[in-house]
Amino acid sequence: MPLYQYKAVDAAGKFITGSLDAGNISDLELRLEKMDMDLVTFKQKELGADLFGRNKVGRRDLINFSFYLEQLTRAGVPILEGLADLRDGEENPTFRDVIASVIEAIEGGHSFSQALGLYPKIFDNVFVSLIKVGEKSGKMSEVLIDITETLKWQDELLSKAKKVMTYPIVMGSIVLSAVLFLMIFVVPDIMQAIIGLGGEIPFETRALMATSDFMVNYWYVVISAPFVIYFTLSFLYKTNSKMRFKLDGILLKLWLIGPVSEKIKISRFTRYFSLMFASGITVLEAINLSKSVVGNAVLEDGIDRAWQQISEGSSISESFKNIGIFPPLVVRMLRVGESSGRMDTSLNNVSYFFDRDINDSIDKMEPIMQSALMATIGLVIIWLIVAVFGPMYDTISTIDF
Repeated sequence: MPLYQYKAVDAAGKFITGSLDAGNISDLELRLEKMDMDLVTFKQKELGADLFGRNKVGRRDLINFSFYLEQLTRAGVPILEGLADLRDGEENPTFRDVIASVIEAIEGGHSFSQALGLYPKIFDNVFVSLIKVGEKSGKMSEVLIDITETLKWQDELLSKAKKVMTYPIVMGSIVLSAVLFLMIFVVPDIMQAIIGLGGEIPFETRALMATSDFMVNYWYVVISAPFVIYFTLSFLYKTNSKMRFKLDGILLKLWLIGPVSEKIKISRFTRYFSLMFASGITVLEAINLSKSVVGNAVLEDGIDRAWQQISEGSSISESFKNIGIFPPLVVRMLRVGESSGRMDTSLNNVSYFFDRDINDSIDKMEPIMQSALMATIGLVIIWLIVAVFGPMYDTISTIDF
């Protein structure tokens, strides 16, 4: 149901602004009439997205939401009262509107999980399904604890990955800018001087001259190409399923980044699978819902094939072994979980080992990436030195003093 931001006038003639869920404009007017207000202006508002379609309600907002709601429910505060307290204390205006709309949906007859499900950009299928389990089992506070811990794990992992990537991106941008400046404004003058000296021009110098000429004549292509490639691939990724499958396969095979990315996605899958299995969701439903948190078409396709085999009667471990994309550790722990009847414990063990391995891998990535970047910078500098000073030395060495 869309959210409308409205401006209305009450019975006393005072202007009131706010947000309301409504099926259409007529529904919005009826809802405001019940509140003794007349609609003046309105604007449909898309929750959770900014101008670029990114989610304005971040993971930190969801962590605080689930944590404080768990504290309130554990203290015996009813859901509606707890949500009202969270709404009044929420600093993010977008999320405050979301919580207000959830309250209205519950007051209108929806369950808590159904109300959250009205905003899939903010509360994904897994989040909503776990809340539904908490409603059915009467263990809402326990479910909220699990959701909070999982969201914290994701946030910590993302923060560490961003920290590792910041240095190479910043340094790479600075170096690239410096190289462009040299190639466009400095190297052409130096090359003219070298040509004026006469003599044979070596290959590395001719390569430098060709590179400089290209950048001088087509500098706009050099600068815009990364952005064009990025936005083109992003568009194809979102609109073409075959391209998404190919790109996701490439991402899993990228040097240094691919293996870590695969471990993160598998760990996320096993963590959510364990969480839902322990909450009472059936194996097939838990696998189907957990698939949505993987975020990789290749892995999702493998999980779909495993789901199909399980639905036809195969064991969980054999099905995941047959698809051939999950590491032996995952298959082995699934087999242990089946034999012991403690699938959630086995999957938690997988997440534990993977989390430790991921943290170690990310810690090792930073010095490796820094070394690779410094080596690249060194090679560029050596090329410039050899290409510029080599011909000069050769010319000077032929002069008879």
